[in-house]
Amino acid sequence: MKRSHVGLAIVIGVASLSGVANRNSCAQSPINTATEEAPSIGGKEYTGPVVATPRGLDGHPDFTGFWKGLRDPKKPGGNLGKDESDFRLPFSALGLRALSHTQDHTVDPEAQCFPGGIPRHNGSGLPFEVVHTPVRIAFNYLYNTHRLLTIDAMRKLPDAPAPTYFGTSVSRWEGDTLVVETAGLRDSSLDHVWLDENGNPTSSATRVLERWTRPDFHHLRLEMTVTDLRYYTRPFTFTHTWVRGGPKEGATEYACNEANLAGSELGPGPGPIGPDGNRGFGYDDPLPAEPPGPEAYEQSAPR
Repeated sequence: MKRSHVGLAIVIGVASLSGVANRNSCAQSPINTATEEAPSIGGKEYTGPVVATPRGLDGHPDFTGFWKGLRDPKKPGGNLGKDESDFRLPFSALGLRALSHTQDHTVDPEAQCFPGGIPRHNGSGLPFEVVHTPVRIAFNYLYNTHRLLTIDAMRKLPDAPAPTYFGTSVSRWEGDTLVVETAGLRDSSLDHVWLDENGNPTSSATRVLERWTRPDFHHLRLEMTVTDLRYYTRPFTFTHTWVRGGPKEGATEYACNEANLAGSELGPGPGPIGPDGNRGFGYDDPLPAEPPGPEAYEQSAPR
């Protein structure tokens, strides 16, 4: 029998802040008291009046804010195959071998306090905070890790960047869309890294193209294309929308090394993945009153 997969419960607080000062933006933050939510992890769709996109001194949209993901109840969360048939990515033969490795022999890297990296952080259900200036943009995640990008249309990707969790990126504006190209990522067969929450693999050949837009004050959107012709037969695209958090919400401290009290007991793989493409017990299923036995964590068909 496979070693049981023990769930890791991590309580993540959202700090109560007085708001992030943004000297780059010329717009003020409107407050809709009728729809303002208490600090929380998940986002709730904004239903107030449409507010124009704030712009920086360079005239481009300003992405500064605390962003919480909106979930489509018909789509699985954290699964980059959410828009694929049967929620399953187009694996190559080598990709299926890599999938077997991540599912049966690899403990969730984030449960061991390794950074999720790109593209996994983009598919996560956790919020993040953005601080944006005309030449730099920082993504601050709730794992006490960050991604810092320079916006410069003249920069080009190097031929063979050293592998890292967030890779080597170049960023530029195309109209009101921030385009980010990334290469030099780590490989699931060699390193502690997964493509997404469901334990799908990623290779060192992976290239990620992100197209970020802010259509109005309250929304941030991403269209991300992942190209990894080593583990997958074709590129695939992941889209997601975040809603802006309240004026007192923001990223806070997260001490992974203190919160993970059962790391030595974790088994390999993401645990069961249901027919809805979600990992574990899903978003809408209540947790059991008593912890289940090992049989509850036997691997289902991977997605």
